[in-house]
Amino acid sequence: MARPSDTKEKLLQVAFDLIWKQSYGSVSVDHICARARVNKGSFYHFFPSKSELAVEAYEEHWREKQPELDRIFSPQLPPLERLELWCQNIRERQQQKAEKYGHVCGCPYASLGAELATQDEKIRVKTQELVDRNIRYIESALTDAKLKGLVDVGNPLGAARRVHSVVLGLLLHAKIHNNLKVLEDLEPTVMEMIGARELAA
Repeated sequence: MARPSDTKEKLLQVAFDLIWKQSYGSVSVDHICARARVNKGSFYHFFPSKSELAVEAYEEHWREKQPELDRIFSPQLPPLERLELWCQNIRERQQQKAEKYGHVCGCPYASLGAELATQDEKIRVKTQELVDRNIRYIESALTDAKLKGLVDVGNPLGAARRVHSVVLGLLLHAKIHNNLKVLEDLEPTVMEMIGARELAA
């Protein structure tokens, strides 16, 4: 018999994967329970609603992803290398998901936020938190790069927000066109935005 903690973890993982693969609106509680092989009574024992499940599932995904981001953005690495590794990691993750699901999935946080930001305040707030956490990693790399004279940016936080916005845009284009080749421009676009290419030249 499955332990309660196992049941909850299964629901969190299945919900995140289904919502990322499809959309929040197209995934029902019945669908999640069937895929997780959990009855609806168990679902509502852990989560009062699908919205609550989505918020916790995305937070759980962040906790799983954070050690990888800590490694990529380690202060021990040169700051521009951190950004290069981040771009590579995005491409690799999108490639893995495309192979698993048969189509480009885009950014899980932006997809959920764009779909529900005007309908569900809890999901909007959680999406904003997750986006801001990503931006802080970028900001740390840009701050160190600026101190070393490696980039041409004024305000590292503002530059980090612009970089993140452009990367989200490329991920959206890749999803709409269902074409991972769009992401081949990821790294050169980021480096050009922060003035790294010109300074290197």
